[in-house]
Amino acid sequence: MAGRAARRLHPARQGTHPGMTMQSYWMESAPGVPYPVLDRDLQVDVAVVGGGIAGLSTAWELARAGRSVAVLEAGRIAAGVTGNTTAKLSALHTLIYADLASSAGPEAAALYARSQREAIAHLIATATELGVDCDIERVPSLTYVESADGVGKLKAEAEAAEQAGLPASFVTESSLPFPIAGAVRVEDQAQFHPRAYLLALAEAMTGIGALVFEGTRVVGLKEGTPCRLTTSEGLTVTATDVVVATHYPIFDRSLLFTRMEPHRELVVAAAIPAGQDPGGMFITTEQSTRSVRTAPYEDGQRLLIVTGESFLPGSGNVGDRLERLRSWTIERFPGARPTHWWAAQDNDTTDGVPFVGPLHPGAKHAYVATGFGGWGMSNGVMSGLLLSTLITGGSSPWAGLYDPRRLRPVREAGPALKMQATVARHFVGDRLSTAGTGAQDAIDLLPGEGTVVKKGGKRCAVYRDETGTLHAVSAICTHMGCVVGFNEAERSWECPCHGSRFGVDGVVLQGPAVAPLEKVDLASGDDDTSG
Repeated sequence: MAGRAARRLHPARQGTHPGMTMQSYWMESAPGVPYPVLDRDLQVDVAVVGGGIAGLSTAWELARAGRSVAVLEAGRIAAGVTGNTTAKLSALHTLIYADLASSAGPEAAALYARSQREAIAHLIATATELGVDCDIERVPSLTYVESADGVGKLKAEAEAAEQAGLPASFVTESSLPFPIAGAVRVEDQAQFHPRAYLLALAEAMTGIGALVFEGTRVVGLKEGTPCRLTTSEGLTVTATDVVVATHYPIFDRSLLFTRMEPHRELVVAAAIPAGQDPGGMFITTEQSTRSVRTAPYEDGQRLLIVTGESFLPGSGNVGDRLERLRSWTIERFPGARPTHWWAAQDNDTTDGVPFVGPLHPGAKHAYVATGFGGWGMSNGVMSGLLLSTLITGGSSPWAGLYDPRRLRPVREAGPALKMQATVARHFVGDRLSTAGTGAQDAIDLLPGEGTVVKKGGKRCAVYRDETGTLHAVSAICTHMGCVVGFNEAERSWECPCHGSRFGVDGVVLQGPAVAPLEKVDLASGDDDTSG
């Protein structure tokens, strides 16, 4: 079957914990084949910036509709956020329906539920049509609490979800190996191997004429008739329509950054006997989030995938968080043998609903898909269906629900003020902080450690590699100028304002930043040790 041929296991790369591979299982088990780097100017009907599930789903739908399409991915397709997901295909998105029905009305909640259910059904139908072996399994989805204090919210959510059209109910028992106080249960949801599916989708779309480019970073957009994209290598892609599907928009002309907040979560995967599979997808907002599902694994075992320890990028103590998640996994699932760990990132919107539609109020040919709030699998497919419909001149009953131009002041005011207060605290506070500003802090670094110091009055991000060599780059994020922090577990520099991530050499790992951190020569000039 299509997709299965590209899947194989690679030797483990040891991560923070011995015996655990510091890599997403999806990336390890489906390495795929490379796509070319763009090496010429190009003209197409639609240019899709970003090769995750939203971008590839959009490109697939447009290619099937007869449009000439090019996907432009800065790294590798299905390898960023999508390659590090937990891959739940569920319309039960923790606790959204009671909130949405209250703030936007029961009709909005019903449209949200319908759009998610249709997205799930469409992915399964597409995989079946293409003959993709991507381990699709139909299982129930549950949002649970262990504390009796949360039962009231779950009962309200179960009622709202049922009224929205989901097969939802409130239950007090589950197949988890520990007691719960209550849960919302929705039947007939799904889980799958996201990368196996998307690699096959990319192969299928190139088979009908679509173009896919990897290692091609887009840095400029000039809207018009037509639109023009510019790459970091100075090449131009001309297109009638442009879709920005870069997770966090690299072009934010409607100031969506004021209405979104990034969060990062860790993932621990562990082998368990097939007989210990709880047979469902589970999530709780307690204990800094805990999400559980399983996947087929080698030797007849199941791979338990546990996500949690939600944190703001660049906020530190990631190693401690990873240890807490690993310990929780072993404690709650006795006999589990941790095999992998990785991390995922997403963006929450101020009203809890993704932004999918025109890029800004005046946009005529530029579109965006972002703000999936940790539910990128169903929302990515939903985005592909919605954007392809809009671009081809059709209409959708939920276009208004997801429209980025919407304003819901009553619902959004509080979260927006909180988000911007966090940004302001880091933008101003991190610059005024005197912690870790002495040159001696860089000298004292152990291999694998990083810190921010001052040199010549400027903040520098300094990292010592395993050979003892120091690497220094500017500590000022190239997106909007916030000070980055060091993630010691993943060994990366992260911006706490909008979630941009950089390698220790300054290269962009994740947007919205498109320019690397500037390299700094520690050997030249005078150090400022005053802080």
